[in-house]
Amino acid sequence: MPEAVIVDAIRTPIGRAGKGSLKSLRADDLAAIPLRALIERNPQLEEGSIGDVMMGCGYGEGEQGYNVGRLALLLAGIDHHVPGTTVNRFCASSLQTTRMAFHAIKAGEGDTYIAAGVEAVSRTGRGGAGFEPNPKLDGSQGSLYDAYISMGMTAENVAQRCKVSREAQDEWALISQTRAVAAVQSGHFEKEIVPVTVPAHTDTDKEGNEIEVPETVVSKDDGPRPETTLEKLAALKPVFKEGGTVTAGNACPLNDGAAALLVMSDERARQLGMRPRARILASSVAAIRPEIMGLGPIPAVQK
Repeated sequence: MPEAVIVDAIRTPIGRAGKGSLKSLRADDLAAIPLRALIERNPQLEEGSIGDVMMGCGYGEGEQGYNVGRLALLLAGIDHHVPGTTVNRFCASSLQTTRMAFHAIKAGEGDTYIAAGVEAVSRTGRGGAGFEPNPKLDGSQGSLYDAYISMGMTAENVAQRCKVSREAQDEWALISQTRAVAAVQSGHFEKEIVPVTVPAHTDTDKEGNEIEVPETVVSKDDGPRPETTLEKLAALKPVFKEGGTVTAGNACPLNDGAAALLVMSDERARQLGMRPRARILASSVAAIRPEIMGLGPIPAVQK
């Protein structure tokens, strides 16, 4: 039985949603960038041999709709005979595409796949229908499940359930920031990031005035902040509920970005002289109540 290996991995820088360096880019244009870079960085790969381009996307609406996986590969100039699909498992959408590539290779359906993902939160909803929750799953209307709960509130629920204090969250946030800054400064991410050219465009400043933004090249993530201290984190107010523990400093940010993996059978990689970076051994999924979704990896790993 063939084994599935990850041969290459590439991504754009990660921009802050709404006010970051990539906010002016469409999701399909953004997703095309790592796809094209993956092809160019692996000249041994014949485009026609790619069995599928699978794109994870948690908000498949508006500019991210209409099968953004297929649109992105066409924008990337990949052979139009290569199929593309879009997969939604919210936060785990891209993990699911990697899982699907793994399964296809183990089943012998093919030997070369691209597992990718994109999210342009800055532009979510543009050109699409408005949000229309089903009242049967809307916690604000007294339903059994609050399926539309914000991620910040799920973090509050998990913190309360697992007795994770505000202080512990702030301490871990500082560790995360410190490690991220050190990685950036050491050049650790340079090989995996493809610089993104952001065309000149019109924007608005903080006062609402229209301004012209020149063309820029983005090569680093927006998130890491070297000025972060425990004191600054402690001064931030909870965002999601009064007396809560989750703040803008210890919560995950909303982002814009895209990434792509080249997943192959070990035999095909060997034939092409390509050195695997990792081997995929197993995967599983599990489900729990939406209100504590952050604990989901625990039963999944236990499987």
